[in-house]
Amino acid sequence: MTYDHPRWTTPFTRDTTADEVLTGVDLSGRRAVVTGGASGIGIETARSLARAGAEVTLAVRDTSAGRKVADEIAADGGGARVDVAPLELTDRASVAAFARAWTGPLHILVNNAGVMAVPELRRTREGWELQFATNHLGHFELARSLHPALAAQGARIVSVSSNAHHRSPVVFDDIHFEHRAYDPWLAYGQSKTAGVLFAVEAGRRWADDGITANALMPGGIRTALQRHQEGAAMSPEVREIFDSYPWRTARQGAATSVLLAASPLVEGVTGRYFENCNEALPLDPALAGRSGEPSGVAPHALDPDAAARLWEVSARTLGD
Repeated sequence: MTYDHPRWTTPFTRDTTADEVLTGVDLSGRRAVVTGGASGIGIETARSLARAGAEVTLAVRDTSAGRKVADEIAADGGGARVDVAPLELTDRASVAAFARAWTGPLHILVNNAGVMAVPELRRTREGWELQFATNHLGHFELARSLHPALAAQGARIVSVSSNAHHRSPVVFDDIHFEHRAYDPWLAYGQSKTAGVLFAVEAGRRWADDGITANALMPGGIRTALQRHQEGAAMSPEVREIFDSYPWRTARQGAATSVLLAASPLVEGVTGRYFENCNEALPLDPALAGRSGEPSGVAPHALDPDAAARLWEVSARTLGD
């Protein structure tokens, strides 16, 4: 796989923090939504956007936790406006209610919330596999429902993916593990590939609306995201990977999110996958399985045909 465009780079690295990315950037008058903004890198993404002057809404399952984080960010950011709104991504009624309640333009949508490697197969009430439903379908529906607000002034959509997308393409013949054996990491990888494909297709479909969409790998950060992989639930293979992994801080992990959300350095960039604050290189299969933090973007995650197919499949799944 090779790119048909020059690779997009910035002066920033894996060690850059979110605040450093937005140094000198004024987001006054800009409005942002960060899903899962009450934990992990969501907090630091929201904090940096608010410090730069944006009006930030934390879209969260636990509004009590969200209000606590909002108060901390507001105090830390010199009184920045940080709101909290309920959002359960696996509940279509909740997604619809969030979108109905939104008024005015939306300049930044960070699809940050997610679940990782749920050990046992879990389904939503519709029968959808939980990780695919949370990490992809919920965000897909949210973005489509907010499209008028996003198109009002040409927004940026940020899809938080993972290098776990290397593990699996979207398996269209059995997305929800109805026929194949469930594997938590394949399910997670598939959902994260879906997040990249969503950015590819949203960037294409909504280009005339001035909307850009990009995906990213934030890097390994020890947060509540790993709660299903702690203690006895962690396999020896995963434990070995975790013990040697080059973890970074949450503020470093949020850097690529805020770069894509608000930095002038990536103005107009769309449909791409970033890591360490730069567009990722194509995945080198020869490096797969080596120790450290796997890097690169797999061809199946940027496949425009798969992106278009996923959009149509997702829309039909949601009843369109």
